[in-house]
Amino acid sequence: MSQINLKHRRRKDYPYFLSYRTRWGDNDQYSHVNNAVYYLWFDSIVNTYLIERCGLDPATSPFIGLVISSFCEFFAPLSFPQVVDLGLRVTKLGNSSVTYEVGVFAEGRDEPAAVGGYTHVFVERVERKSAPMAAGLREGLGKLLSDPSSAPAKL
Repeated sequence: MSQINLKHRRRKDYPYFLSYRTRWGDNDQYSHVNNAVYYLWFDSIVNTYLIERCGLDPATSPFIGLVISSFCEFFAPLSFPQVVDLGLRVTKLGNSSVTYEVGVFAEGRDEPAAVGGYTHVFVERVERKSAPMAAGLREGLGKLLSDPSSAPAKL
């Protein structure tokens, strides 16, 4: 993905949102949100969606998602006590993998302060072998797909 394309994302590009109030401890010594915090936000919005909209129970599910790659591009600083809105979309949906994109927006702004995300590969909890996504999970993630024609046919 090129930085120009990501920098031009807007709120309308993301079908699911979660608000987050920054904390004093999110700031680093330079008085802006530390880059590691963005990855916590990505994990929070993805897992909130998986639990609330896809019926995934992380404690009991026979399948888990392992992060195999991640990225983040920063465009504007954020700092405590700002409220941020996290937008979520799926850019690629495979049989056992999904790539998420998260837009990080300062409250009331239409342009992102950062855009990032990661790819999950779903595996069996115990054996850690790749496994096709359950129908409910796949259906829920499909609702976030930015280009539904890019999803492989259901098996």
